[in-house]
Amino acid sequence: MFERSIISQGHLIDSGIMSRILNLIIDEKADYKIIDFTIGKKQDEISYLEILLICDSAEKLNSVTEKLVLLGAWEKGAAEPLLKTADRDGAVPPDFYSTSNHRTEIYYQGDWHKVSKQRMDAMIRKTSAGFECIKLRDVRKGDLILCGSDSVRLFPPDAERQSEGFGFMTNDVSSERSDNIAVRKVAETLEEMKAQGKKAVVVAGPVVVHTGGAGALAALIREGYIQGFLGGNAIAVHDLESQFYGTSLGVDLTTGKPTHGGHFHHMRAINKINTYGSISAAIKAGEIKAGLMYEVVKSGIPYCLAGSIRDDGPLPETVMDMIEAQNRYSEIIKGTDMLLMLSTMLHSIGAGNMTPSWVKTICVDINPAVVTKLSDRGTGQAVGIVSDVGLFLRTLANQMGLVYGD
Repeated sequence: MFERSIISQGHLIDSGIMSRILNLIIDEKADYKIIDFTIGKKQDEISYLEILLICDSAEKLNSVTEKLVLLGAWEKGAAEPLLKTADRDGAVPPDFYSTSNHRTEIYYQGDWHKVSKQRMDAMIRKTSAGFECIKLRDVRKGDLILCGSDSVRLFPPDAERQSEGFGFMTNDVSSERSDNIAVRKVAETLEEMKAQGKKAVVVAGPVVVHTGGAGALAALIREGYIQGFLGGNAIAVHDLESQFYGTSLGVDLTTGKPTHGGHFHHMRAINKINTYGSISAAIKAGEIKAGLMYEVVKSGIPYCLAGSIRDDGPLPETVMDMIEAQNRYSEIIKGTDMLLMLSTMLHSIGAGNMTPSWVKTICVDINPAVVTKLSDRGTGQAVGIVSDVGLFLRTLANQMGLVYGD
């Protein structure tokens, strides 16, 4: 038999991590003995678990250990990191360690070192300053790349408690919860974050405009609750269309009825912006005096409109180089304390893939499957609120006492 001592610590019981560790071992047809288990008795005390992992082969021992690492466990007496040199740009040794979005540390020269720039699906590069996540496309010949997981430990986010701001929610998705309770908690959290100088970033789709939520979102930005804005070409186009013509996708936002020739309005909006050269230039000229993009530009918060193959125009500000758009998204997300995803599956999944797991992540969508897809693609911390996004935003603004237009 092959054995290895494994350690895990944290809020192991209320987060369910302990049961997941033990169940995984049994599911993998391995065995264990509990060597030490110390329970944290108070809310701020953590538990400590040491087990002896027992497998019938060295291969299974290594395989099960790698899976336990993903649950936040690590090998007692961790080994120094196995670092191999990349022999060409954009390629690494085949046994490279692929990151998750959980906080990660590497055991090096007798101590644990935090990995910077945490994100999923990256490599870990050793630099003179320490360890950092790096995308495969950014690897350069000669880089030292971490291989294997023997020197790695992760810190999955602990279960939120009822006494904390988001204790009311779990990432289970249901359309039968009270939206009013969710809105109240989000409002309280945004108020607290603003008072503490913390950072909230919005990822929004055009449905925000279609459902009449753009004014409420604009008010949140104007009043300083949002410090970054991410979206695509469409949300900006339809916001501008609504300002110029009172429609979104040609539908009158007051009556809800299609307008004659309204299907041309979004193209006319793009053309009008092109005559000025940019959204900001049109604002300076007095052509745009209100609306979502008006508040984004006037507030000075960083923003990125990431283009796609289906975009009309696009607007001058839309970034059509996907690598550049990814980099801009990542830069805006850096240091974020909360990510608010508003009815956009494409951009929510993209932003989620760049966001560490300790960032509070809220996804508002009428379709429960959007939150499920986020979780399936690695953003397991996402909390789902099943609601019409326009209604959610207007209720949120009302809860916070914000003044906004239609």
